[in-house]
Amino acid sequence: MFRPQTYYLIGALLVNGVLPFVFPLWKINDKAVYFMSEIIYSALFGLSTTLSLLSILSHQKRQQQFVMGRLNIILNLILLGLFVYRTLTASGETAISEKGVGMFLPIFSIVLLVLANKAIKKDEDLVKSVDRLR
Repeated sequence: MFRPQTYYLIGALLVNGVLPFVFPLWKINDKAVYFMSEIIYSALFGLSTTLSLLSILSHQKRQQQFVMGRLNIILNLILLGLFVYRTLTASGETAISEKGVGMFLPIFSIVLLVLANKAIKKDEDLVKSVDRLR
């Protein structure tokens, strides 16, 4: 029905588009802080979700889909880097903070996007090998 990369991209879409609303990034004094608290987190999660959706919709253009997957991986690495930076600089604060599950969402997204790119590459290699036989 669908190709494997479509399922991986749908998973990445859900991880970046739905789960940040469910899981907080961290807790400060028992108050959950979600991604909407800072505009940069909202922008990066939104851009990653948009790239995943565009990749799903451009299923006929495998090379474009592959490039969008790479860009999405870079965006998620930037997001993960911002979370790590925030964690390292916030360790000396007076308020007690606790890391949330939301901080690990970019890692899950990166894994799904790498699997999607592997499947796209496999499809592209298959099409090239069939073209050589013609």
